[in-house]
Amino acid sequence: FPMWIDGHLDLAYLALCGRDLRVACPDPETGCVSLPALREAGIGIAFATIFAEPGRSPQEHPAAYPSSDDLDAAEAAGWRQIEIYRQLEAQGELAIIRDAGDLHRDTPLTEIVILMEGADPIRSPEAVGRWFEAGLRMVGLTWARGTRYAGGNARPGPLTALGRDLVAAMDEAGIVHDASHLADEALDSLLETARGRIVATHSNCRAIAGDDQRHLRDDQIKAIGERDGVVGLNLYSRFLVTSGRATIGDCVKHVEHVAGVMGHRRGVALGSDADGGFGPDRLPEHLDHPTSLPALAAALRDAGWSDEDVEGFCYGNWRRVLEETLPEAGTRSKEGTRDEARSRDEGRGTSPEKENPALKTDRRHR
Repeated sequence: FPMWIDGHLDLAYLALCGRDLRVACPDPETGCVSLPALREAGIGIAFATIFAEPGRSPQEHPAAYPSSDDLDAAEAAGWRQIEIYRQLEAQGELAIIRDAGDLHRDTPLTEIVILMEGADPIRSPEAVGRWFEAGLRMVGLTWARGTRYAGGNARPGPLTALGRDLVAAMDEAGIVHDASHLADEALDSLLETARGRIVATHSNCRAIAGDDQRHLRDDQIKAIGERDGVVGLNLYSRFLVTSGRATIGDCVKHVEHVAGVMGHRRGVALGSDADGGFGPDRLPEHLDHPTSLPALAAALRDAGWSDEDVEGFCYGNWRRVLEETLPEAGTRSKEGTRDEARSRDEGRGTSPEKENPALKTDRRHR
C-alpha cells in the first residue's frame, strides 16, 4: 500500500500554469507540489483534477473558458488537461488508475485517479460515457462560482434539471460524486437524488471554520458518512481557522470533528489541495511540504488514534472507496463497477494536444 493517498491535487492546472511537474519545484517559497515531491513523501495515489476556470477566454489562460454557456470552450479546456495526464503517463512519469486491478500494480510511480472539479467540460449527460472511457472516475458538479449543473459555494443555487440528469448519468457510469464546492441547496439535493458514492475530496467543518457554504454542515458530514463516503481534510489555513495560520492541532480538530459526527473513523482522510491557489506559507505550520505529512499522522496518534485508524486516514479510507467504486479488474465499463453491482443486488436499481509542463491566482477561494 502507499503511505498516503491525497484526495485533491490540481496537477494538470499547475502544468498549464507553467510548472514542470517532472522536476522539483525550484522555489519552495512559492510551490511544493511536483511528482518527485509526491514520490518522496510516499504519496502513492493522488486524485488529480481537471479544473477549468470560468470567466476568462482560453487565449487569456489555457485552462479557462468564458462561461458555462460556451460548451465548446469548456469541453476543450477539460480535454487539454486529460491530454496532460496522458502525456505524463506516456513519458513514464505517473500511472492513471482506471480499474480496481490497477490498485494492485507494483510501481514506483505516483498513480492518479482523475477527478473533475466543476462539470462544465462535460457537454451533456450523454457525454459522460466518453469521459469515463478517457479515465474520469470522480466528478464535482461545480467549483465555487457554479456551473450549468449546480450552484457553487460562492454563487449559491440548486441542482438544476440538467444537473439531475448528469447525476443520473454519473450513477449509471459508476462515477463517484464529489460534494466539495457545492452550495447547500445543491448538495442537499445531491444527497437526496444520487444513488452512487458521495465524497467531499477537500472540505472542512463549518462548525469550526465558520459559517461559509465552502465548509460542510454537520448533517452533511453525517449523511456522507452514512453512505460510506469520505471527507478529505483541506490544508488551506483559511479553511481550518477563522484567522491567522493554522497549526497541526487545528487539522486534528477538524479530523476528530468529522469522525465524531460520523460516529467512526472510516470516513475522514487527506484532501490537501496543496498549491491549489495558495502557497506553502498558507499551509499549516510544519505542514508546508508533502514530506511533512508524517507530523500529521503523529499528531493523530498523540490524540489517541490507533495505528489502524491512522492508516485509515493516511490511505485506507480512500482506498476502500476506490476498491468499491472502480470498475472490476479487466473491465473499464460501467457494468463492472462495484457500487453499481451492489445497487442492482439491492434492487436500486477532439483532444487538443499541447504539452505545458506557478501557481494559480488566489481566485480559488473567494
